[in-house]
Amino acid sequence: MTSLDLLAKGELAVRGQVREASNAVLFCSVSYEGAEASCVYKPVSGERPLWDFPDGTLAQREVAAYEVSEALGWHLVPPTVLREGPYGRGMVQLWIEADPAASLLALVDEEKPADGWKAVGLAEVGEGRTALLVHADDTRLRRLAVLDAVINNGDRKGGHLLPAPDGTLYAIDHGVTFNVDDKLRTLLWGWAGEPLPAEALDALEGLSGALADGAALGARLGELLTPAEVDAVRARVAALRASGTHPTPSGQWPAIPWPPV
Repeated sequence: MTSLDLLAKGELAVRGQVREASNAVLFCSVSYEGAEASCVYKPVSGERPLWDFPDGTLAQREVAAYEVSEALGWHLVPPTVLREGPYGRGMVQLWIEADPAASLLALVDEEKPADGWKAVGLAEVGEGRTALLVHADDTRLRRLAVLDAVINNGDRKGGHLLPAPDGTLYAIDHGVTFNVDDKLRTLLWGWAGEPLPAEALDALEGLSGALADGAALGARLGELLTPAEVDAVRARVAALRASGTHPTPSGQWPAIPWPPV
C-alpha cells in the first residue's frame, strides 16, 4: 500500500489543531487495512478568503504543487491528496517530523555569507540593528527554489522547510501558488540570476513534456486549476528553460514573505 492509498482511502480521526496557522489545519491520524500514519487535514471550509485567489481553491493548489513536484522527480512535497473528511472536502497530507538540529536558514552579523551559505538580504533584528539573512547553499533548497518558480509560490517561509532525519527535505504550505500574475515571494533568493544547474534544466525539460496537451500532468492540473493557470505554468517552465537562470525579484511584488518564518 502506498502513502497515497492510505491518505485517500483511510479513515481520518482528528487529534488536534495547529493553532498558529492562518487557515484551519487539523492534525489527524489516518488508518486503512491495518496501516496507520499521521497527517494534516486542511478543509476547504476552514480557508480564509484571499483577494487574489478564488475562494475555496487553496486545497486544490496544495495538491497541484505535489503533482508538479513529483513530475520534476524531486519529491519535495509530502504525499498529498484531495478528499472528503470530517469537515468536508479538503487537502490531506502526510505528516513529516522535522529534524530540529538541521539548519538551513540563519541571521549572521557579517557583511558576506560564509562558505556554504547564500545571502538573501538584510533583516531588521530590533533596536535599529540589522543582520544578514542567509540560507544554506544546499542542492535540496536549490531544487525547491526551482519548484517555487514553476508554481509561482507567493509565500515560501522558513517554517515551511522540513528537513527529515534521513536527510530528505520536504516543503509544505502551498495554498498560495499558481497565480497567473507574478507572485514569487520567498526566502530562497540566494541563487537569483545564477545559471540553473544541468539537473534542473533536465527536470524542466521532462516537466514541459508532462504538461503538454493530452499528457497526464496537464490533464491532472486541469482538474485542480483554471485553464489560464495551467497555461501560466507552461509559460513559466518555458521561460525558465529559455533564460537558463534562476529568476530575480520582479520589483512589482514584495520579494520576501513577512513574517519570514
